This record gives sequence, structure tokens and C-alpha cells, in this order.
Amino acid sequence: MDVVRQLEEQDAIKCIDMHTTGEPTRIIYSGFPRLQGTLLEQRDQAKSQYDNIRKRLMWEPRGHYDMYGAIIIPETELIQSGEAHIGTLFTHNGGFSTMCGHATIALGRFLVDTHDLTVFPRRNELKPHLETREVQVNIHAPCGLVRVTVPTLADGQKSDPSRPVKFLSTPAYCAATNLEVNIPPEVRWPELGERTSIQVDISYGGAFYALVDVKQLGFSTGLRNFSLEAATFAVKKLKRHLETDDKVCQALQHPEDQRLSFLYSVMVVDHENGFKPDGVDGAETGLCFFAEDEIDRSPTGSCVAARMALAHAKKLRVKGQSWAYNSVVSNKYNNGAFIAEIVQDGITIEGQNAATRHGVIVRVQGSAYYTGSMSFVVEREDSISESGFLLQACAE
Repeated sequence: MDVVRQLEEQDAIKCIDMHTTGEPTRIIYSGFPRLQGTLLEQRDQAKSQYDNIRKRLMWEPRGHYDMYGAIIIPETELIQSGEAHIGTLFTHNGGFSTMCGHATIALGRFLVDTHDLTVFPRRNELKPHLETREVQVNIHAPCGLVRVTVPTLADGQKSDPSRPVKFLSTPAYCAATNLEVNIPPEVRWPELGERTSIQVDISYGGAFYALVDVKQLGFSTGLRNFSLEAATFAVKKLKRHLETDDKVCQALQHPEDQRLSFLYSVMVVDHENGFKPDGVDGAETGLCFFAEDEIDRSPTGSCVAARMALAHAKKLRVKGQSWAYNSVVSNKYNNGAFIAEIVQDGITIEGQNAATRHGVIVRVQGSAYYTGSMSFVVEREDSISESGFLLQACAE
């Protein structure tokens, strides 16, 4: 039998690869074990029972240190209630995140383009608007319901890659501003110089972000003509320190669910630089370090929501004001910035786990493109790649 046919007949995990401003999204649409319960319970089950499969798909030799993924989840409590069309779990090099904007943008296009009901059972419930050439897809993410608007071609049956995908965030809010964080000697990095503390903001956009101005870290040229290696070294030390800081940990308590209460990322911000597309009021740049020191190539959509909420809390941004958020990749190519605006304010986020918060709903837009499709298998004798590996760990 031909080797290609043999591989196709194995129990394969099937994926579509896309990118959003260079940041990958591996969409796992078939072959991942079926999960049970609410979406957060399914996330818990994936973490406890199938983390080896997550590593297989994200790590080498099928992925790499900075790979990112989205697992299609066909049944959740919000799908059963009619609020969502489909669910997803987001994956990365260190585990499972709670929200991801760049992956949501990619998912929106894929979900419109697939007509396979075994992949997307409620695909036929999508109702395209032929006049505006758009269709709404409601995606249940671990942080809540994300409403995605996907541009379509004239017949409404296929996405239009020439126009951006837009999504409305779950409620985003500022958790703490201007926290003075002491940096002990063993944590300091060369660019910090003689400083013994920095100021950090904490904001939530589906996940918690610690936001720090690049010059607070000691990089005087901002996020242009800087050493990526030096910035990575500094933020790697800083993130681990922030995860143990009492003031930071107190700010990370989400009102609704303790499983959302963790520091996902450190976002280094440069307010003075950034590609500014036509029709927006301003622009800035961010460099996002998330999970196990992954670097986001995109402007980081969930952090865009968090940054808008933070700017609103500081009275720097008002409802309806558009802003461009860049990554180093979008600045390099003058293309791929995420455009955001606050569409609703005065949102109340209540719960039993922490104080009531007041937030905003943010519209974020960006573009994603297909890069490939694949079926992944594991031969019985292949112990090296069954759970994947990271080259960095092999050198330890």
C-alpha cells in the first residue's frame, strides 16, 4: 500500500494553519479527543488528560517554541443555550490560555469558509448579510462569548481576505494602575541601571496583562532599533518576579472565576512609535511576552482590549476613538496593525471571587491568512515525537 494512503488511514489529527500579522494559529478541527462538561471544565480536562497531545501539536517536530493553536469545540453550555455557534480552546507552548484575539480573527475566517458539518455542526445557522457582505459568528472562548464579524464575498458563503475581521471583546477592565514594583538585585537586568523599582499597570482583556513602558525597563530607544535578545532576557526575569508580587497577585483576582486569575503576559509598550494607518486617531507599539516566554508576532488582540480599557480608565481614550496597535512585525511592513475602538462603556463585572469591576467592550479588527493544511500522525515506535519536545529543554 502506498505510504501516503497508509498515513491517511491512521488516526490523524487534522489542522489548518493560518497567520495574523505573522503570528501562527494552528486550528485543530478533527482528531482531538472529545471533551465533556462546560467549556472551562473541558479546558481542565484537556490540561489534565491530554496535555501530551497539546505538546505534540505545539512543540517540535510538528511545531516550534512560538507555535499557537485553537482547538474547535463543537459543544459547550453557550452553544446549548443558543448564544454561541461554536467553542474553542486556545493552546500555546505552556498550556491553555483563556482568550486570544489573533486566533479569533483567524477562526472567524475558517468557520465561514468551512461547510463541513462534522467540523462546524451549526454552520448553517450563520446568516450572511448580503448588503454589507458580512456574517456574524459567535465563538465561545474560555473567557466568555466573543462576537466575530467576518467579511464575505458577494454570495455570503466565503470569507473575503481583502477586508478585516472584527470582534467584540468580552468585558475588559483596568485592574490596577501605576503599581510600584520593587526589583531586587537578583532580578535586575543590565538596562535597568541603578533603578530599584518600576511602575506596572494590570489590565484584563480576556486574560490578565502586566503593561510596562519600554523606557521603564531601561530601553531608551523604545521598540525601534532595540535588542530583542536583551528585552527577552529582561522580561523573562520580570514576569517570574511579577507572578510572586503581592500587589500584582491581588490585582489578578477575576470577579467571576478563579481559573481566569493568573498573569498571562507582560506587554512592553512604546507609546511614541508605531505605524499609523489612515483614519485612526493615534498609534503605538507593543511587544508581548506570554505563556512560557513566547513572543507574539501580532499586536495581540486580547491585550489590545486590555490596553483600551486601561487607557479609558486613565481618561486617555474615549468611546468611539480609534487607535492603531502595532507589533514589531506590523511596523516592519507598515501593514497588519490591529485597529480598536471602545463601543460600550459602563460595563459592570460582578462575582463572588473579587471586587466588582467596571469595564468596556472593545471592537478589534485585523486580518488573517491561510498558510497550509496538514494531518499529523504518530507511529507506534516514535517515542521522541509522541509528546513533542523543545530543543531548549534538551540542553538542560
